[in-house]
Parts: sequence; C-alpha cells; structure tokens
Amino acid sequence: MRLLQFGDSMFPVGAFSFSGGLEMAVQAGVVRDREELAEFVRTVTHVAATGDGVALLHGHRGALAADLGLVRRADEAVHLRKLSEEARTMTLRMGRKLAEAAAQIIGDSMLDRRFRDAETDGVPVTYPVALGALFASVGLTEQDAFAVHQYGVAVTVLGAALRLMRVDHLDTQSILYRVNATAAEEYRRAAVAGLDDMAAFAPMVDVLAAAHVHAHVRMFMN
Repeated sequence: MRLLQFGDSMFPVGAFSFSGGLEMAVQAGVVRDREELAEFVRTVTHVAATGDGVALLHGHRGALAADLGLVRRADEAVHLRKLSEEARTMTLRMGRKLAEAAAQIIGDSMLDRRFRDAETDGVPVTYPVALGALFASVGLTEQDAFAVHQYGVAVTVLGAALRLMRVDHLDTQSILYRVNATAAEEYRRAAVAGLDDMAAFAPMVDVLAAAHVHAHVRMFMN
C-alpha cells in the first residue's frame, strides 16, 4: 500500500508542471509521431537511470545506514550535474515538495532531517535522492524506489504528450509498457555504480532544454 501511495504519479509534488523536455522537442520538430515519442521516452528514462537513478540508490542506502553525509553527497551529485536551469528547478522543486509532504505524512525521518539541514548546509534536497530516502524510511526496497522513479520519468513525458501531440491514452500506455520492460536491466547497471559514475549524456535533450528557457510560448516549466 505504501508503494502504491508514494509511487502514485499523481502524488502532489508538481510533476504535472513539467514535460521532461518534450515540449521543446515537439516545437522543434524533433518528436513528430508515436515512434519518435517512444524513442524520446526511452532516451530520457535511460538518462534518468544512469544519472539520477544512481543517486537515488545512494540516497536510499544512506537513509538505511543513518548516514546523512551520504544522502547529502548524493544530493550534491545530482545538483551539480543539472546543466539546464529548468532541470535544476524541476529536481529542487519536486524534492522540496516531496520532503515537505513526507514530513507531514510520516513525521520525522532521515529525509526530514536532511531537509532541515539543507536550509543551512548549502546543498539543496533533490527529488531522486529524496525519493530514495523516503522509501527507505517507510520500509520499501531500493528496487521499489528505482522502479517508481523510472516510471515517474516516463509518465511525466507521456502525460505531457497527450496535451502536445496527436496521441491517445492507448498509444501512451503501449509506449509505457515497452519502456517499463527496460527498468530491471537499468537497475542492475545502476546498482553497482558509484556517485562518480553518474552520467547523463544526451546532448540533444540538453540543447532543447536550453532553448526552452527562452521560448515565448510555454505550457510546461520544462
């Protein structure tokens, strides 16, 4: 039940405000149809796994070990790797919302302590690390946390696609089903990676994100 609650794509952290880069990809003509949308979702979920997903696992492990320093280092690793202003805004805003919600719902936890420390230590809470720490606090596994994170990345993009493209709910569910099948292998690779191994090489996505900052018409915040 906790997995269903905290893994719900409608959990109030503001994910609906973001498109995961899809809005600019559609405007620029990079994503034009169902197959290109599927390829875009595969790309952003892979980047999420090799970057944020690694930090999420270290956030979970730090929370289990009561190692606040490890959780903080994972947050710092995420923050330093966000090249675009909008990507930083997304991870910090959602991280803060998740930490605030968790404090109200479950009370004191490693995530709550990390959130309070972030006010003074100069390293902000990030969403993937907060999710990992939260799942550890409520007795859910790191595999659960990783799966929810990957699912959330895909759903954010596909939810935006319904408003930006000529696709329907069955199209997006079909893409989601195929993308979800990659999560287990992505987890196996991320599980043995250190924070220094985090990588997010997707130059086209970074260029689109930079262009989106200056777009005159925007439905989403990124």
